[in-house]
Amino acid sequence: MSLETSYKASLQKVHQSFSLNWFIQLKNRISDYHKLIREINLTIEEQRGLLHTKFKFAVTNYLLSIIDKNDPNCPIRKQFIPTINEIKILPEELTTQKIQSDNKKNNPFLPPEVIHFYPDRITILLTNRCAAYCRFCSFKNFVGKEEYEITNNEFQFVLRYLKQHQEINHVILSGGDPLTLSDEKLEYILKHLRQISHIFVIRIETRIPIVLPQRITSKLCNILKKYQPIYLNIMVNHPKELNSYTEYVCHQLCENGIVLSSNTVLLKGINDKVQILTELFNKLLRLRIRPYQLLQCDIVEGTSHFRTPFSVGVKIIRQLRSQISWFAIPNLVVHTTEMSKSIVEPSTIISKTRNSVIIKDFNDNIFVYPEIKL
Repeated sequence: MSLETSYKASLQKVHQSFSLNWFIQLKNRISDYHKLIREINLTIEEQRGLLHTKFKFAVTNYLLSIIDKNDPNCPIRKQFIPTINEIKILPEELTTQKIQSDNKKNNPFLPPEVIHFYPDRITILLTNRCAAYCRFCSFKNFVGKEEYEITNNEFQFVLRYLKQHQEINHVILSGGDPLTLSDEKLEYILKHLRQISHIFVIRIETRIPIVLPQRITSKLCNILKKYQPIYLNIMVNHPKELNSYTEYVCHQLCENGIVLSSNTVLLKGINDKVQILTELFNKLLRLRIRPYQLLQCDIVEGTSHFRTPFSVGVKIIRQLRSQISWFAIPNLVVHTTEMSKSIVEPSTIISKTRNSVIIKDFNDNIFVYPEIKL
């Protein structure tokens, strides 16, 4: 059976209310407790989480179709349905939020949609809208606000900043999820970025192939193809997220010359076992997706139940190196509470105590990373 035939066969199994029109699915996301409880057998912990969380909640009908409605331990369900654990806020999580805010204030000439931590690259937050909201999101406070997308006038200020900083050669489009923007808005953005000669890498951070694969239309593929090279970095955290839908859309993207890579967040009770990540990274390679980063779950509000001890990721990478091709092994990466970044390897770990890990970032700055307590 061909990939396309398999894809079409799978479509027939989906519930009749499943809409193939991506925009309708996006518009009709399930975003409140009363609708969700009619679709899923929610636990008491999930019901309390949905009723009391201050962070935005939404899932697509597609995502709902691949969640196990009767198993609260479903690895997809645990990523998107809040529980009462989300209400627990640790002191270091509030500190991280303050540092993110302070970093913006330190550069008064930086457009509000831009993050410029590293000399040669910037991140542009094009929207705070996602097709579905991960409970461990690094930008929970940004995506939790009223839906927003960058206007053409605002983007012109970003372009002006880029033209003034010729040391920047790498632009990361993020959000929210950039692929929730219309085709017309995406083309406007890509067209103008490609007109800046010193920008040669355009990378799009997305979850769309996992949560709303219908968004990957032939029209979108043609737009991305027109402005190559385009790098699409897909967040995928568990092998169950990869099925005939994602296989088909990733095949379409690759056939149109889009380079695919992946980010995976290390999540307690979801993918913190070497067997799960071995299966995931091998599956990704078969789909022509290069595993790029295994991310230590960021220290953001209401995520302590997702975070693993620092040593878990180190051990998993060491085990992976003895079990699978190194081509399938991503870099283990941690963001410090100061929002710097470090690839975790022996040379970056200075020391460890019961309560913290001392690490170096890419500039050899020393940081204290708070250890999660079991």
